[in-house]
Amino acid sequence: MDGGGRLVRALKHSRPGAPRRDPAPSRWGYRFQRWMLTPGLRRLILVGLPLLALGAALTGWAAQEANRQMVSEAFAKARMEFFSREEFMVRVMAVDGADDALSRQIRTVLPVEFPTSSFDLDLEAMRTKVAALAPVADAALRVRPGGVLQVTVQQRQPVAVFRGADGLRLVDPEGVLIAPVAARADRADLPLITGDGARAALAEGLRLYDVAGPIRHRMRAVVRMGERRWDVVLDRGQRILLPTQTPIRAFDRVIALDQAQDLLDRDVSVVDMRNAARPTIRLNEQAVAELRRVNGEEPEAGDE
Repeated sequence: MDGGGRLVRALKHSRPGAPRRDPAPSRWGYRFQRWMLTPGLRRLILVGLPLLALGAALTGWAAQEANRQMVSEAFAKARMEFFSREEFMVRVMAVDGADDALSRQIRTVLPVEFPTSSFDLDLEAMRTKVAALAPVADAALRVRPGGVLQVTVQQRQPVAVFRGADGLRLVDPEGVLIAPVAARADRADLPLITGDGARAALAEGLRLYDVAGPIRHRMRAVVRMGERRWDVVLDRGQRILLPTQTPIRAFDRVIALDQAQDLLDRDVSVVDMRNAARPTIRLNEQAVAELRRVNGEEPEAGDE
């Protein structure tokens, strides 16, 4: 009965002839809702458009010179404050592996004004400058804790004195010229090597000093001749001419002759070993004159 009453009341309140309302969306409304459910479009509307609007606003703001200048100054100030923090400051330079002269050279080519920020130091460019110094074989730079610029070098060690057109210079085992020498006596402890191509054949020239043994104290220099062979210069103006091939063996023969017959203690000016089959000895002028006098080729001084 109650159900029938409700139906009668509903029929009484309904308007005869009124159109029935459909709760479903229209065709265009349905298409719009489906369109809005597309993930890419939703991201474009929810994220892309706000970002686009924000970018346009920032572009318009940055278009003004005063605003750009303000940002630039603020960035520069923040950068300076960060780089100038105490833990980044370098206050002193330490040089290891170099003698006093080289240390002064390094400090000259690296004119750093302390204190300075470690961010302002181009360590690779500085290392290149130090490595370019003649006495330096290798170099390494780093900033140590405590604000110390550490320069560590491997210094070239001289093994001989080279006499060239520009004077005396120290030379290392690789033939690299290191530093000038004012006088030969300043490095009398090192062998003297000279001549064209002497630096390229340095190892062989030093070997001549090594095998000289009992006559080494008499050696004054080894001279590279024509970039192909060596002459050994002794005191008293004596000279030993060595061959292009096996110069060490030829020099050993001369030393053996001197030990057996005191060859180099005689009036000999040149010992020519260039022809291994026929060594030649040249006497000095006084010995030649005396020999001629003995042989009757020249009269004695005062004879008519």
